[in-house]
Amino acid sequence: MPTMAGLLIAGTSSDAGKSLITAGLCRAWARQGVKVAPFKAQNMSNNSMVCADGSEIGRAQYLQAIAAKVEPAAWHNPVLLKPATDRRAFVVLAGRSAGVLEAGQYATGRSQLAEVAFDSFASLASAHEVVVAEGAGSPAEINLRHGDYVNFGLARRFDLPVVLVGDIDRGGVLASIFGHWGIVEAADRTLLAGYLINKFRGDQGVLDPGLAELSDRTGLRNFGVLPWLDQVWLDGEDALAFAKWPRRSTNSGSLRIAAIRFPRISNATDLDALAAEPGLDVFATADPAEVLTADLVVLPGSRATIADLAWLRERGLSAAVTARAAANGPILGICGGYQMLTELIDDPVESAVGREPGLGLLPAKVRFSTDKVLGRPSGDWQGHPVVGYEIHHGVVEASGGEPFLDGIRVGNTWGTIWHGAFENDSFRRAWLAQLAQEVGSTWQPVIGEPSFAQRREQMLDDLADALTEHVDLNGLLELARS
Repeated sequence: MPTMAGLLIAGTSSDAGKSLITAGLCRAWARQGVKVAPFKAQNMSNNSMVCADGSEIGRAQYLQAIAAKVEPAAWHNPVLLKPATDRRAFVVLAGRSAGVLEAGQYATGRSQLAEVAFDSFASLASAHEVVVAEGAGSPAEINLRHGDYVNFGLARRFDLPVVLVGDIDRGGVLASIFGHWGIVEAADRTLLAGYLINKFRGDQGVLDPGLAELSDRTGLRNFGVLPWLDQVWLDGEDALAFAKWPRRSTNSGSLRIAAIRFPRISNATDLDALAAEPGLDVFATADPAEVLTADLVVLPGSRATIADLAWLRERGLSAAVTARAAANGPILGICGGYQMLTELIDDPVESAVGREPGLGLLPAKVRFSTDKVLGRPSGDWQGHPVVGYEIHHGVVEASGGEPFLDGIRVGNTWGTIWHGAFENDSFRRAWLAQLAQEVGSTWQPVIGEPSFAQRREQMLDDLADALTEHVDLNGLLELARS
């Protein structure tokens, strides 16, 4: 197999910073005129996005493609596993639904997935100068090394150098990097080229002697120490990254928005645009008291609607949501959350449970189909244009209510099947202004605030600036091209 120009960004753990480092490298090198592209052979995430060509990929890889200034497509994330239970995941292969993978099949049934991933990487590499590949989880999971195609399996196939990202905020980062170097097999160790320290706070002079000793013992190169970037939090790919928004102080003119933290939450990035809006305090919760007292409660998407609905009832949250509706307190359901608000859910596909009563707050019924709906619909609300995206098996059939973004509204209970609607600035701000009036808040949009898309672009540029200042970008680029 010929050597391809690229490198693999691996992590010492989930949420160590692989996704952000990959996005930052893509933006930094794209600004230098390098024809760069992101890649992740396999992503396990319920946060996904629909590309312009109709394919579905991980939301993080969509962001990374934007960072690289290329059109997001299936080859950036050829395998996407969407967990439904602790032992079962739905497979998206080359952007399309491709059945189910059980836990017992994961270690042995990956050869087909691997070949699709390898073909995608080869195609991507042939069309770009450099490919920045993101690993998954930790590359030191030696129990999964046989059949691996996303960490050292990918690196060995294409002779890619591997750079480890360690999260110092968790503690034990020196031992974690040393342990990764020590536990992997010798042939994999030869591809380990260096490491990056992420999320550092404090005096780096205190850390430097430890890094020098680490490099001396392992031979791994220190490519830099990235500081804590508390304003870079968009488009997380796993549950650990949910609700990492900065909390805002509350006052009489603010709005408190409670997002229910479902166990199988999906496309929680719908909350990002709300959290970025000045004067909004958006927080995740599983506390019925907070559900009762917030200005707005959001039921986000779910990859296991009936299972998360059962959890809602077990935790007493369904009673709190119902009490809110009775008091005309604002409630918003998005996709799976919208489905939970209906009268009846018939699901022989996702959960195989069959018919289950919903919360009964919206006059509609849901029927799950084996065919997945993928789309990028558009419409308007009170004259404000809205563009969203759809990813769902459950089809809602409404029998009443006022139309709302391909969903319905009854009183102050709103439901939409569309993801991404609140990324539309004029709609988001007008809808929130109406909400503020309903709850007696003085909140108003701040005139002249940047759009959500501008905020995302600024975050990517800020990330690239931080990498330029604190990381040896030229050394990494030479490594990728070597």
